[in-house]
Amino acid sequence: MIEELQRVPETYLKHIENTDGLYEIRVQSGSDIFRVFCFFDQGQLIVLANGFQKKTQTTPKKEIEMALKIKAEYESEK
Repeated sequence: MIEELQRVPETYLKHIENTDGLYEIRVQSGSDIFRVFCFFDQGQLIVLANGFQKKTQTTPKKEIEMALKIKAEYESEK
């Protein structure tokens, strides 16, 4: 869906507030809900960072921090 649609609904791809370009992909399989953090490289490439199974309403801060660390490492090695 991310690859084929011009604009992906926020239900599936949402910008994480107060971050510089970090997004959350939402995936549901049966009653299980998963989140995968990602960011864009030059607007064309989607880089997947880390993912987790969502069990509560709030996104754990440690997961966001880990994704931001992965993003920073990716950008510094580029």
